[in-house]
Formats: sequence, C-alpha cells, structure tokens
Amino acid sequence: MVWNLGGGTFTRSFIFYANEHDPVHVHGKCQGRECRANIFVVEGKVVEIQFSTETGKPPLSQTEMRHFQELVQAKALEIVDKWIDFFILNKSIKPERITRKV
Repeated sequence: MVWNLGGGTFTRSFIFYANEHDPVHVHGKCQGRECRANIFVVEGKVVEIQFSTETGKPPLSQTEMRHFQELVQAKALEIVDKWIDFFILNKSIKPERITRKV
C-alpha cells in the first residue's frame, strides 16, 4: 500500500510492505529518511497510535513527521481496513495519491 503526498522532487510516501507483521503499521519515507506508526485496534476501533524511528534509518524531519502524524491519524481506520484486505483477505489494493492537505 502506498500513499504519495506531494509531487515533483519532494514526495513523501506512506507504505506497508507485502511481508509485514503485526501490529498494523505503516512506514513514512522521504528522501532516505523513515519513521513508523504502529496502529493498535481493539474491537474494530483505533485505540492508540505509536510513532517511532526505524532502526538504521535517519528519522523524518520535524515537518515531515508532523505531516506523517496528521496523515496517519486522519486515515488510521482506512489503513487498518486496507491492511486487513491485503494481509487477511488477500485482496488487491490500489495506491492512493494525496494532492492536498488531509
């Protein structure tokens, strides 16, 4: 799953990989920097989102991290739904391009 925010030479990607593991999480990447958001769900509701750096990768800048946090918080349920579709139900999912503020 890929969300692309921005365009031109400065694109931030928010992705999960096909070989992922629990908990539900998404990676925020920009120009070699990366952070991660773990999304915890109880009875179908997002109860917590934890943001962290990714081992061996430089972290997102403060501005990039703020955008990452805003996007994950706004789309947490959609991320969980797509995670379930892909990893549990083996459905195809399409990338989404976001061209304006969430």
